[in-house]
Amino acid sequence: MKILSSMWGRVFTVLMLGMLSSTALTGWLAFGEREKTLMQYRISHNIERTEQMARALDVLPTASREHFLATAPPMGLQVASAASESIPANPESDYAKAVSAKLGQSFRVSSLPTDPSLCPRLPTDAAVTRLPCESLGITLHDGTGLRLTVTPPRATPPLHTDFVQYLLMFLVSVAILSYVISRMAMRPLQQMAEAATALGQDINSPALPETGTTEILQATRAFNAMQGRIRHHISQRTHMLAAITHDLQTPLTRLRLRLEKVSDAELRNKLIGDLSAMQMMIKEGLDLARSMDSSEALRPLDIDSLIDSVCSDAIEAGQKINFNGLPGITVLARPQALRRCLTNLIDNAVKYGYYANISLKLDKVDGADVLKVLIRDGGTGIPEEFQKKVFEPFFRMETSRSRESGGTGLGLTIAQNIAQQHGGELQLTNLTEGGLEVTLTLPVQSASDRH
Repeated sequence: MKILSSMWGRVFTVLMLGMLSSTALTGWLAFGEREKTLMQYRISHNIERTEQMARALDVLPTASREHFLATAPPMGLQVASAASESIPANPESDYAKAVSAKLGQSFRVSSLPTDPSLCPRLPTDAAVTRLPCESLGITLHDGTGLRLTVTPPRATPPLHTDFVQYLLMFLVSVAILSYVISRMAMRPLQQMAEAATALGQDINSPALPETGTTEILQATRAFNAMQGRIRHHISQRTHMLAAITHDLQTPLTRLRLRLEKVSDAELRNKLIGDLSAMQMMIKEGLDLARSMDSSEALRPLDIDSLIDSVCSDAIEAGQKINFNGLPGITVLARPQALRRCLTNLIDNAVKYGYYANISLKLDKVDGADVLKVLIRDGGTGIPEEFQKKVFEPFFRMETSRSRESGGTGLGLTIAQNIAQQHGGELQLTNLTEGGLEVTLTLPVQSASDRH
């Protein structure tokens, strides 16, 4: 179930099950005690009625007893004459003992075998078997024997509609309380998860407000401290690489000028090529550091216009590019960083696959609108065992897909870092007809977000 996939849903479910279990157990105990109390009351009431009937018949003349029984309300008792000799001297059942204790030693009370035909049926359904009952034999003072058949207490009366309504109100209030508690308990965790996502996209995102309970406050302070340390480390690394790059430019420029004076043309060209490769590695190393720095501000961007601009620059540089746009799509992005990402992907496609066909497609991922930038080339593809490793810094396949080897192995790493900072990702897929398809997935900014 979807509700159990979230933490608040699990907390809500556990609270509800715990409260419902406690309510059911309490209700079971309460109803059991209620039934016992009612049963004891009814048994006591039946004993009193039996006593009253016996005493009333004892004081009446023998001739008037038949008329009294005919006119008296039944009160759950059936009275008939019995031979006094058939009545045992001592009571046997608990009910008979209780009646004997009430009437005293002057009356002889004992249990008699019960005649099922004398036991009443339930009035609601004549097909139901007869109710169990108990027969007592009572000998009056004048020696007259009576047979009293006592109807047992009926079942517990049904619950009133008011009780059902109160129970439903209680369950609804428990559900609301469980929902509020689960939301309150999980809100700080949800805020921290959102802050962690924002931190991955923007290292300069605002710190979490340090409020709440002691545990939440401690976790928030630790998270903010971690964010500050990460920001400081990235800033230090970027500044260090920038300084190294700047300081290396001067000696490398002097070295290039001196290499021009080398008389051996073949040696000069080799040394200049190595120097150019070194300068490229330094530049791309700095680009890698910058790709992890999110100091550039996020702003709404027309992705179609940006890709069209990148493709125009690539076409002017002599690259074979084909772009099928999809106007009117806005993403929240860092323009320069996203341009660098797209440039790397297009350059890779042209370098290793001879051309780049670029198209846009709107899609949904986990219910959210996303834009997929599809970049296809005509190369030989990348084996599946290398499709994750190519995103690692300085990783290069031994067997290049290109007609010529080259590059530092940082292009896809830089593009992946930039995509992740925008809340997106890169995926590689080998096409059945040949070539590689690179998919850049970016979240789309809805109209409500723009206003």
